[in-house]
Amino acid sequence: MFFPLSKIGWLLIQPIGLLGLLFAALLALSIRRSAWLIAWLAAAGLVLVLGTSQTNIGKLALQPLENLYERPAAMPLAGEVAGIIVLGGGFEGDVTRLRGGFELGESGDRFVEAVRLARLYPKVPVVVSGGEASLIGETEGDAAISKRFFDAFGVAADRLILEDRSMNTYQNAVYTKAVLPKDATGKWLLVTSAFHMPRSAAAFRKQGIDFIAWPVDYRTTGRERFEIGRDDAIQAFAEVSLAMREWVGLAVYAATGRIDGILRK
Repeated sequence: MFFPLSKIGWLLIQPIGLLGLLFAALLALSIRRSAWLIAWLAAAGLVLVLGTSQTNIGKLALQPLENLYERPAAMPLAGEVAGIIVLGGGFEGDVTRLRGGFELGESGDRFVEAVRLARLYPKVPVVVSGGEASLIGETEGDAAISKRFFDAFGVAADRLILEDRSMNTYQNAVYTKAVLPKDATGKWLLVTSAFHMPRSAAAFRKQGIDFIAWPVDYRTTGRERFEIGRDDAIQAFAEVSLAMREWVGLAVYAATGRIDGILRK
């Protein structure tokens, strides 16, 4: 029940969803002729549109998430690495389901880095965590797609451990723990997008998995300051939406006991 509720709730509270709710409220109030409420809602809608599309507040909200964990400056020794865990979200599952192959999405850096690490540490297993997580329509999960992806880059199939049940970050951690080799020694390199790492790391820590955070797919410079004016308003919207999803996700996970606090290392 948590998965569909989280998906439906997110559709409503992301910036585009909020605009839809504002317009619906304006329509209802215009019928009732509540002029002062209409004016306030119209002003709120204008601030929301301009604030999200013409500033870098999305980047500013993503930046503390991305800065919480730094990738290690030096590569760990081979004997210190138990294996590599890469979290799903890097493929366009709906496209690959019909076209085959492996179409990388915005977070495709996760799998590019996983291949690089797999070649640097050729004797350790690679765990891919990600099932079919679409609420609407059909898709192909990242774990399934990854078999073709890693094979194309020379990573042997017998090194892969595919966790194909998870539909969110919490399940990534729970179901990954269940498939990890019991005799593994060392720490797991946890690969996911930098903005997603705080929630992922907290969920994996809650499950008692010993890992080294390995963030990739950065969306900010790490030194962002407030700016007005954007060339791509749609991208600015997307940044705000992404930041909102992560912050809301952290708050919900903390409130429901899935993680121990927000932005705790």
